[in-house]
Amino acid sequence: MTPPLPSKDLLLEACAGTVHLPHPVLVAAHELTLLHHARRAAEPPRIDDIDCARAGWVRDIDRWVATTMPPPLGAAAMHSETMGMVVDRLVQFCVHAFATLRVDTPACELHFAWKRLAELSLVYTDLAAEITARTRRLPDLTAPRPDERRADGGGDHDR
Repeated sequence: MTPPLPSKDLLLEACAGTVHLPHPVLVAAHELTLLHHARRAAEPPRIDDIDCARAGWVRDIDRWVATTMPPPLGAAAMHSETMGMVVDRLVQFCVHAFATLRVDTPACELHFAWKRLAELSLVYTDLAAEITARTRRLPDLTAPRPDERRADGGGDHDR
């Protein structure tokens, strides 16, 4: 049986620092949260390093989904983002929403930050259900891991 994608509630808890299950998506979400916090305080030279680390966690989520979840049906509609991209953006919105609570934020901005997070968490829930039901296809933007590349520099297209 395929392990399910975690619920939005578990994902949001991982963003808040609590990972109840050793699920790869939850672990990645927690690591992405740490990186988004670091990015908010980083100077420009460090931001590139943080973004590279984020891209690695996004790819890890995408690889897990691609190798673990059932393949989509032939008529499944394409989603515009990968699951890793959705999780990374949800984490970004979560970090921003909590940051609005720590400063004197106008009520309309506070409302917008939390509404944006709530709506994206519903998008995640819908996407997870569609992937599980095999009715949604995700773009394949993963690259092979460095240890999976052939020594002669050739890729899968040569096989």
